[in-house]
Amino acid sequence: MSLHFAREVDRLRRLLLLLCETVEDNLQKSVQSAMNQDQALAMRVIEKDRSIDDLEVDVEEECLKILALHQPVANDLRFIVSALKINNDLERIGDLAVNIAERAIFLSSLSLPETPYDFPDMAAKAQAMVRNSLDALLRQDVDLAKSVREADDEVDEINRAMYEQIKASIRKEPERVDALIHLLSISRHLERVADHATNIAEDVIYMIKGKIVRHHAR
Repeated sequence: MSLHFAREVDRLRRLLLLLCETVEDNLQKSVQSAMNQDQALAMRVIEKDRSIDDLEVDVEEECLKILALHQPVANDLRFIVSALKINNDLERIGDLAVNIAERAIFLSSLSLPETPYDFPDMAAKAQAMVRNSLDALLRQDVDLAKSVREADDEVDEINRAMYEQIKASIRKEPERVDALIHLLSISRHLERVADHATNIAEDVIYMIKGKIVRHHAR
């Protein structure tokens, strides 16, 4: 590996790490804004999304530059390809954080119904999946990446239960349909966050092992 190539790969790693940290922080704030109906915090999440978009573009441009100038092979090529895909999933998690924050702003003007919905547990599980997928990337930990894939089923199950509970609540309290629909949207956004964390974990496995596992049973 030439010194110039090594420096560019190191710059890419640092950009990707910064994007990871920024997305994870914005997701945490978006969930907090929804739980606490904190409109000011939700607005900060929305404003921060521009920085995430800019970082996503920087990472992509760096990947394309390395591919064009150095034509990497083997492990280096797998890293660049995986970085491109992870970059896209991180940007999508950032978008979902914004969607959650927008729902939080709407809900802050409403009186939320008393419900058995397990949003705290679902949010905690989805955030843990994101955190673990990024830790697996940083530590090159295949076992941790596999645990993220396995955790996705739990979030899916909570989302399905949430759908049934909210559907029943809409029938029982039709006057609160607006709030309930926004709660259902948050549930769906968290489920999609977990899906993107799973994608990242699968790309980490590919990066390390050279094995495509996304269509394999967990």
